[in-house]
Amino acid sequence: MGDVPPVKRTNPRQRRRVGMEGPTTKERDYLEVLYYLSQRSEPVIAAQVARWLALQPPTVSHALQEMEKKGYIQRDERGEITLTSVGAGLAEGIVRRHRILERFLADVVGVPWHMVHEEAVHLEHALSPALEDRITILVGDATTCPHGNPIPGSGASYTPAVRLDMAPVGALFTIRRIEEEAEERTDLLRYLEANRLLPGNQFFIPDASPTYGVTLRSCNRDTTLSPEIAGVIWGEVAALEPRSSGA
Repeated sequence: MGDVPPVKRTNPRQRRRVGMEGPTTKERDYLEVLYYLSQRSEPVIAAQVARWLALQPPTVSHALQEMEKKGYIQRDERGEITLTSVGAGLAEGIVRRHRILERFLADVVGVPWHMVHEEAVHLEHALSPALEDRITILVGDATTCPHGNPIPGSGASYTPAVRLDMAPVGALFTIRRIEEEAEERTDLLRYLEANRLLPGNQFFIPDASPTYGVTLRSCNRDTTLSPEIAGVIWGEVAALEPRSSGA
């Protein structure tokens, strides 16, 4: 009986590098940001991407040129950026993975609400399709991330909503989602969590000012938010029902 040839072992890190196709890790970050910006009713330009990612404009410009060559994005004569069908498909998959992972970290692992975004960023690039499938099963029929933003493919969407700094005084305001850009600020999320400013919670608006912000009331406790913070909270407005005078 002949000698059995030794089994050649391949480092799993090397396996992931060999033959890898598609966007780089950095390009995936760009696609994710472009997806979020594309959901707003405004043109998407390079300056917005640079601000979000805290990068210098020349760095962003070079990256966008490479992504345009790969067919992920296209730009018009005004410099406005749109995702191609290929880029949009990739971006949706990236955002879906991120939000499902956030849901898993919050609901199954028990990571605090203000930390799930940052932890998901650390993990998402290493998430294999097989593990993503298992996590999807564990989060069940979740349609949004913990911050209230819809998971692509779940059937949920960015429903019509009112930004808190635009909500009328004297109304009830139910928080539905926190703007994606705010998720990058863990200190802000910690403040929102500490003050119960979470999706699903309802508040009365007794006062508001374009200069000083919006006051929210719940359980006889008032919290005044700056215009900047009120500008990242979206929700639904309802009129306060008058109390019955009785018989």
